[in-house]
Amino acid sequence: MGTIRKDNWDDEYSVIGDKGEIGFIDFEDDKSVCNYDPAVEGPIVISVPFPFVQGKPQSILVGETSKCAITIANTTGDPMELWGVRIYCSNPADSFTLSLKEPPPANSNAETFYGFLEGYSLEDRVLQPHDTLTIWLSCKPKELGLHTSVVYFDAGDDRIERLVFLLAEDNVSCSLAPNRTYSRTPRRKQYAVDEYVVSSRPARATTREFKYKLPEFPIPWDLRELLQNKQVPDVIVEDLSMESYAAFFSTLLVMEELHLEKEMGRHNMECVNIRRKGSQFFALEVPGLAERRPSLVHGDHVFVKLENAPDSNVYRGYIYRVEADEVLLKFANDLHFRHQNGNLYNVRFTYNRVNKRRLYQAVQAAESLEPDLLFPSESTKRRLIKKSGFVPFTNTLNEEQIRSVEMILGCEGAPPYMIYGPPGTGKTMTLVEAMLQICVTRKNGSILVCAASNSAADHILEKLISNEVAKVKENEIFRLNATSRPYEDVHPDHIGFCYFDESIFKCPPLGALVRYRIIICTYMSSSLLYAEGVDSGHFSHIFLDESGQASEPESMVPIANFCSRKTVVVLAGDPQQLGPVVYSKDAEAFGLGKSYLERLFECESYRNEDEGFVMKLVRNYRCHAAILDLPSKFFYKGELLACKEDTSSSIISGVDFLPNKEFPVFFFGIQGIDEREGNNPSWFNRIEASKVVEIINKLRASADIDETDIGVITPYRQQVLKIKKVLENWEMSDVKVGSVEQFQGQEREVIIVSTVRSTIKHNDFDRTYCLGFLSNPKRFNVAITRARSLLVIVGNPHIVSKDPYWEKLLWFCADNDSYKGCPLPERQSSACEEPPIPERNSTSELEDSRHSKVREWVASL
Repeated sequence: MGTIRKDNWDDEYSVIGDKGEIGFIDFEDDKSVCNYDPAVEGPIVISVPFPFVQGKPQSILVGETSKCAITIANTTGDPMELWGVRIYCSNPADSFTLSLKEPPPANSNAETFYGFLEGYSLEDRVLQPHDTLTIWLSCKPKELGLHTSVVYFDAGDDRIERLVFLLAEDNVSCSLAPNRTYSRTPRRKQYAVDEYVVSSRPARATTREFKYKLPEFPIPWDLRELLQNKQVPDVIVEDLSMESYAAFFSTLLVMEELHLEKEMGRHNMECVNIRRKGSQFFALEVPGLAERRPSLVHGDHVFVKLENAPDSNVYRGYIYRVEADEVLLKFANDLHFRHQNGNLYNVRFTYNRVNKRRLYQAVQAAESLEPDLLFPSESTKRRLIKKSGFVPFTNTLNEEQIRSVEMILGCEGAPPYMIYGPPGTGKTMTLVEAMLQICVTRKNGSILVCAASNSAADHILEKLISNEVAKVKENEIFRLNATSRPYEDVHPDHIGFCYFDESIFKCPPLGALVRYRIIICTYMSSSLLYAEGVDSGHFSHIFLDESGQASEPESMVPIANFCSRKTVVVLAGDPQQLGPVVYSKDAEAFGLGKSYLERLFECESYRNEDEGFVMKLVRNYRCHAAILDLPSKFFYKGELLACKEDTSSSIISGVDFLPNKEFPVFFFGIQGIDEREGNNPSWFNRIEASKVVEIINKLRASADIDETDIGVITPYRQQVLKIKKVLENWEMSDVKVGSVEQFQGQEREVIIVSTVRSTIKHNDFDRTYCLGFLSNPKRFNVAITRARSLLVIVGNPHIVSKDPYWEKLLWFCADNDSYKGCPLPERQSSACEEPPIPERNSTSELEDSRHSKVREWVASL
């Protein structure tokens, strides 16, 4: 943008004094908006007001005045008419002013202010040959965010345009500014680790021998070479069957492992300090643990070697604990003895393969399962279940939940029975009721219940032991924890249901295990029971909660190892929420990203919601009806029923900043900037972070809301850390801040969502790497259904409106007088249309999709 010919003025503006409107200008997407070429513009040369610093707008504190001198130079030997200078438009309105004199400091006396005039335009004058006029552009922002203005200079026959950007900040956002300029981490040199000095492993669950030792499952060299050469193994192109089951999923797991090997190398470091921490450990800072990338976990291997010491030993240690961006390491005593402060090391990480080996074992064992467990569609018989009546231990069960429990109690073996329910419909409560009925009323009932996370498993334990009617004995329930779980992570009320020694969790011997009526654990931890020798068929019932979040091999860890012909398998989940975390895009596309629950929906009996196979829960007891409105339309065919008691009004009525006290969904539009720092590839938006903290403070001041009632969801890890940092400084660390994945299965009275993105050009990057909120309907669905009483979105409306789901939410708020902040984008005609409902595809459509992925992958080679 630069010069406009004078003969076009009247076509655009009928009255020269009219003010225009300025829409969203993405300076990061279109660099030309601030590039001016004096040779093109003509004889009048105008300086750039508030020039960028390192590619970013200058910052200014809210409430303070920032000023910039603009020079207007006549480069010719003739007088030139400067017809006028005016601010055509500003965003926010009237935030910039013009003056001929330099604005005096705010603490100046009245005499200094006398005669100082400022306004939105300057009168015409003549610029003498080679003369330069200096004028001043000022801004005193009243609110956070990007401030933009367009200034017109009418000189001779030309109109010259200057775009102005200023970033208004407060003390909070300033404290979160990048501490180092972002630079991509260079590729790390590798060093041989054929020989190394070993250290003792982290404490193990037991020193006794397991009945079943887990094989090594090395990656076959021919398969490794095939995949590294970007060739497609035949088995993952062919249809999945009982005969190809183990080979199909083993190949996908190898694809995932090869990706992990490559990604773990990104954590490698050179010439870094390792400091002592206590008498036994070293501490190493590891920057760049970004979203959707493999993180370092307890038990991973780490190799270190002294820098510039070719003959020094390579030492292999283990990660004992991960603390934010720091890991605690332990090596052989020799290294701890020789270490001196100031020593520089080269560091190389590898991951612990134990969990992958468990998955290989599970998919191999799955080939011995009943066909009806893996492929119910091949069964030609209609399933008839004799309902078993019962007296509920929970008096709040609804009609669908009662029928679900009756069907579970009437099941006898395969196929699996499924409880499919949107968020907040009581899936876990239904499972707990069924477990209590089996435990209390069936003498030989024995239950294994698995969840996708420790917190979810703990929640099931809490529900079981808190039921005052069933009164299951404490010695009948066991909570199995992995050795790697920190002892302090378990609630004191639950520790009595665990087995541990010296604060290290363990698995008790077989004789103790088989006496428990209910064993609760995560999917992966269930492999400890197999290692101890628990037989297939020992459990009469296996319950898999949150099964939509687990990959099929993960679901097979408990199913393949413990199912016999009569074992009843019950799945609970929602295929419209987030699925398994898979790092390899190729493995995800070929089927590893699809859960066992989702694959079962390809079968006609599940897809048609046959009551003998599946029960759909539609009564939501979590959210206000307005919060449920869009998710119900988008994902659940409008069938969700809001059954929550209306306690929201008492909460939101006291919240001062809400424009509509009757509507519990609020969108605050703000234009910040996307930033990164150091070698960390994760994004953050400090302007949004400050606004989030401001909203939390206002909630705490104006409403009867405790810190624990508030949750903050944001898609980037660095934004999580920035917000946490401020909340800790303000002594509000009980506010939970995390990603969508960390909030799945959880709820809060108030949820604040920070979308982070403020530039269009990063959208494609996010789509490619499954980051952020945009172009991921499942992440959108989970994010906006975590709030019970109030949902607040903080984001750039011009960016989120690029996604059909977020655009609908934006206008949902605007149409209900529940929007504040920067000007809204122009409403597109498509905004009136409903976004497509993500349908569960038929089997043929899914196969076509998978073959399409194959063709796309081959074409990209």
